[in-house]
Amino acid sequence: MNQQYLVSALRQFKYYEQLANKAIAQLEETQLFLTPNDESNSIAIIMKHMAGNMLSRWTDFLSTDGEKSWRQRDSEFIDEFKTKAELMAYWSKGWSCLYNAIEPLTEVDLVKIVYIRNEGHTVMEAINRQLCHYSYHVGQMVYLAKFFKNQSWQSLSIPRNKSAGYNQKKFEEEKSIRHFTDKL
Repeated sequence: MNQQYLVSALRQFKYYEQLANKAIAQLEETQLFLTPNDESNSIAIIMKHMAGNMLSRWTDFLSTDGEKSWRQRDSEFIDEFKTKAELMAYWSKGWSCLYNAIEPLTEVDLVKIVYIRNEGHTVMEAINRQLCHYSYHVGQMVYLAKFFKNQSWQSLSIPRNKSAGYNQKKFEEEKSIRHFTDKL
């Protein structure tokens, strides 16, 4: 059962990475760096923060505190990237670190204790914490991308006023056990 949890968690992380990447792909490079107001973050800043968090949380995941001494969290909210290519390389580095930490985990690892700022979590709790954190920020990114693209936005889920047709198509399929991300 716990191995299924790990497979499911990985699928969810990959889903949110893919969702963010599909939103990013719709944007002009300059739109990645726009902020709606002084108190908001750009998509680039959110990406930088997420990647910084991933590098801190998932480096030496089972053996060191998830808040690394080398992490400078406050600097994650300063726009330093000049190009989309630089930003995407850092973003990919964060996701790679996450996958390299989670993919080798086994059922036995899920009950081990890891620390984030000296607060103990089971590995399962730590995974859930980060899954929620990243989905929160991906939602922000998608919202901003949709705002910036306005009428030219291409839906990443069921388009508006298309739910009935989508549901009809799904109910025409045979019942089976599958993950909702299998056909993405």
